Amino acid sequence: MLISVADIVYHDPMRTLIDIPDAQIAELGAVCERLKQPRAAIVRTAIAEFLARQQRPADGEAFGLWGLAAPDGLEYQRELRAEW
Repeated sequence: MLISVADIVYHDPMRTLIDIPDAQIAELGAVCERLKQPRAAIVRTAIAEFLARQQRPADGEAFGLWGLAAPDGLEYQRELRAEW
């Protein structure tokens, strides 16, 4: 999932201090030059994409996917084995 800077909404921006190895700073600088975007924008986008990947599905999205149409378990097993 690719998130653009336009998709990110800021309400109360927070300034923070983090330690980043020199090699990563150099790579980040190269990305900033290539994309012609400030470092802060690239870091915000990276954080937003990371957080989006970390989202867990809501219980309703993960459990009970069969809903009311759930087949009988034994019948479903027999159908699968009949394919062998």
